[in-house]
Amino acid sequence: MVALLALPFVGSLLAAFLNRSARTAAALLAGVVTLGGAVFVAFQFPAVRSGPGIRQRLAWLPTQDLDLIVRLDGLSWVFTMLVLIIGALVVLYARYYMSKDDPVPRFYSYLLAFMGAMIGIITSGNLIQLVFFWELTSVFSFLLIGYWHQNSNARDGARMALTITSLGGLCLLGGVLVIGSIVGSFDLDVVLASGELIKSSSLYLPALLLVAIGAFSKSAQFPLHFWLPHAMAAPTPVSAYLHSATMVKAGVFLLIRMWPALSGTTQWYYLIGSIGMITLLLGAIFACFQRDLKGLLAYSTISHLGLMTLLVGLSTPLALVAAVFHALNHATFKASLFMAAGIIDHETGTRDLRRLSGLFKFMPITGTLAIVAAAAMAGVPLLNGFLSKEMFLAEALEAHTGSPLDRALPYLATLASLFSVLYSVRFIHQTFFGPKPTDLPRHPHEPPNWMRFPVEFLVLVCLVVGVIPAITIGPFLSSAVTSVLGDLTPDYSLKVWHGFNTPLMLSIIALVGGVIAYVVARPYLERNTGDGPPWGGRMRARKVFDNAMEAVFSGAEWLNGLMGTRRLQPQLRLMLLTALGVATLPFVRFGFSLGNSNGTPVDAMFVIIWIVAGACAIGAAALAKYHRLAALILMGGTGLITCLTFVWLSAPDLALTQLVVEITTTVLLLLGLRWLPKRTPQVETGMQLLRARARRTTDLITAIVAGGGVATLAYAVMTRPLPPSISEFFVNNSYLLAGGKNVVNVIIVDFRGFDTMGEITVLGIVALTIFALLRRFRPAKDSVGATSQQRRQAHDDREDENREEGDTAEGYLLIPRV
Repeated sequence: MVALLALPFVGSLLAAFLNRSARTAAALLAGVVTLGGAVFVAFQFPAVRSGPGIRQRLAWLPTQDLDLIVRLDGLSWVFTMLVLIIGALVVLYARYYMSKDDPVPRFYSYLLAFMGAMIGIITSGNLIQLVFFWELTSVFSFLLIGYWHQNSNARDGARMALTITSLGGLCLLGGVLVIGSIVGSFDLDVVLASGELIKSSSLYLPALLLVAIGAFSKSAQFPLHFWLPHAMAAPTPVSAYLHSATMVKAGVFLLIRMWPALSGTTQWYYLIGSIGMITLLLGAIFACFQRDLKGLLAYSTISHLGLMTLLVGLSTPLALVAAVFHALNHATFKASLFMAAGIIDHETGTRDLRRLSGLFKFMPITGTLAIVAAAAMAGVPLLNGFLSKEMFLAEALEAHTGSPLDRALPYLATLASLFSVLYSVRFIHQTFFGPKPTDLPRHPHEPPNWMRFPVEFLVLVCLVVGVIPAITIGPFLSSAVTSVLGDLTPDYSLKVWHGFNTPLMLSIIALVGGVIAYVVARPYLERNTGDGPPWGGRMRARKVFDNAMEAVFSGAEWLNGLMGTRRLQPQLRLMLLTALGVATLPFVRFGFSLGNSNGTPVDAMFVIIWIVAGACAIGAAALAKYHRLAALILMGGTGLITCLTFVWLSAPDLALTQLVVEITTTVLLLLGLRWLPKRTPQVETGMQLLRARARRTTDLITAIVAGGGVATLAYAVMTRPLPPSISEFFVNNSYLLAGGKNVVNVIIVDFRGFDTMGEITVLGIVALTIFALLRRFRPAKDSVGATSQQRRQAHDDREDENREEGDTAEGYLLIPRV
């Protein structure tokens, strides 16, 4: 199971090293990874169905009750198969969709990494581990949505998705920590078994709110739904994968997974149910007014996610069965519709509904597939969407708490279903029927057969599940809901025909009413110039988000103007004074006294060496402003004397390390001297002279106090008896356990090897970041203009007659915000 978790990340790493033009090789690699994972998981179904599931534990931080746990039960099996199978179809589809000019291996690398993060969420048996993979999905979805980074809409959509989902992830982390403090463990099995303890705790409501916000942000629930339509700037394979079967389902999966621990309370019912109901209606209404095919599908996705959230919020076992069933059905018909929209865009050059019409004559196969998938989305009988929609309507008719929401639920559910039919009919009629198109960038035609195959496969699933659900989806659905509900699993039927009952009557009302509503509203919808209903402008969450981001940046600039400075000296002074103040607090509270242990005998030569070192340090500080090269030489002298000190104290390895560091630092500083602005002599008179002297006096006092304080503190520590430490363990076991006689090296490489690797990783990331910013940074042409540094440089080149090639402007390197 751990191999299953690691497989997509290994594939992602391999894809990243492929040549930019290796489209087929990258697709084959991604296909092997996804299909291999799907086959492996499929063979685990007997063990999952007949028992409690598969669970593997790897020790991570056992003292903190944190282990890497991979957990595969019925629910995680179903969602893992969904991620892998839809992923394999998207891989095939993307092979024909992506342009030859795109760096396709990079796309597959991002896609596989995202797939691994999703599998990590689904199979996590530890809540902290789940949050880690939760955040990984935010990072890799940012890369996927912003894949076409030359497009400003893609950059904006990616930034918006990352901001919202990351903030939600932060709330989820807070909720997980609260739950862990209540239960005393982050083990998922322990948490799920502690439902009564959690719900009886005074911290239940904060935990519920934080977990719910995390789920709402990922599953695009009101009022955090607005990022999803803007993410449609991503390539269609990304939309088909992230926004049908994976990322947007993560929040719904989390609510289903935490159902035994958090559901069954009034707070759960009103919070989850009300947000789901609002999202269901708003998404459906806004979908009817969209002019872009993917925009329509995006808002319809928001609506269906609201439907699933509402079902989970009802807190009844049958509603949970309907939620899981609809999550599976929605993934099939919505992924096929996104791919069909991508085919239309790919073969006609546009997704604008105002320009599309009559495409059925040119694309009859694609049109037929899209009609069937849209019918499933609308809830037409004999298709999978009809079955789960029937379950939803049946649950809407049941009384749960006797609240006003209960009484309004059947009417609101029918109304939302009616809107669903309306936008489904609009998607089909306005795209494939009507007059022959005359304003298309490309002549429409059918796509390559293998590009259409994923749509055909998914539409076939919609048909087969809709006709024989008990055979095709029944065992998997039963395993999934049983793993969540256990003994509470209700009796339910997956029959196609239940007789003429109230849910069927509501379905007929929705179907007929939706068609009539489209016929009546069609002229208005075609004339509509906005992206939503007339009153939708008052609910522009995007505007609120943009204003909030501008407020954050404006606040940062104000704070920087108030407290920031462009001079290094005041910054260092503030840091030193703050450090001195913090270091003094313990002495004020507990007092201070020197130790009484006998010190090491003083060697005259050692004292002389450090007198020279001190003189070099003072000289470097005094000459830093006026004689840069001399100050650099004196700093190097201080470093060399530090090396001699290590040699004196019998630490040759530390001396060699220090020597390499000093040489490297000195060379780098020498290379950097030529880039510093020329020093212009300034004549200080009057108040300027007084301020300069006061500043230098303050700096001298600060330096003396800081240096003297550190020296006194070190003396006080070293003249006291040392408490028992772990050093004896390292001395006694470095050779026995690690085979090394150099204790320091063994500690760094073996005993604390992971810490060393982390430090190396941090330094490597910083180095790559600096390299990218200073040497490779190329903002998109339409994102920002020239930076302040570039404008100043150009101005100086034009105005200063004495400038020579290679000179730089005196100023600060400003990196533009992206």
